[in-house]
Amino acid sequence: MLDYYINAFATLFVTIDPVGLAPMFLAITAGMSKHDRRKVAIRATITAAAILLVFYASGQTVLNVLGISVSAFRVAGGILLFLIAIEMIFGKRQARKTETAEKAMESEAHHGTINELAIFPLAIPLISGPAAISAIILLSSQAPDTLAYAGLGGVIAIILLSCMGAFLLADKIERLLGETAQLVITRLLGVLLAALSVQFVADGILAFIRT
Repeated sequence: MLDYYINAFATLFVTIDPVGLAPMFLAITAGMSKHDRRKVAIRATITAAAILLVFYASGQTVLNVLGISVSAFRVAGGILLFLIAIEMIFGKRQARKTETAEKAMESEAHHGTINELAIFPLAIPLISGPAAISAIILLSSQAPDTLAYAGLGGVIAIILLSCMGAFLLADKIERLLGETAQLVITRLLGVLLAALSVQFVADGILAFIRT
């Protein structure tokens, strides 16, 4: 069961990437007071938690309703996570997220509020994006028993708290790591995610063969 928790934590941490979100949080909340930034951080985390909780609780039901087998979702989810890993390794994902954040800031330039910025682009799609949702459904479907499934909820909570912590300490994290260190960490995490995604695909294919 410990292996399952480590796998779940690594997958979600790399997919959501709390540390990598810190610079984007600073860009999105530029010009805001420390108090307003704290509000945005808390509301974004709560909104993302609500979204991810829905898929954590009902992911298996959604698959059943759509007639999608767990094995098929493992393969599809693994491929999606592998594509995300490729973006991370070659430095494309951070650029794409930055572009999303910049577009959001432009669209909200004249009427943006704390609530709007917290929901978009922070909660959606930067924290609870398609990759994170897919990873949660994938991991919940792999839980070996009820206890492990409940533990996954704790892992999700830890990752979300990490996001909020990264937002609240964003300026310090950016100064501490620097651009070079962030690039190195992102690429190393990308390699890790690539290996995990290949394992997901392999598990799905083996399950197809058995059935």
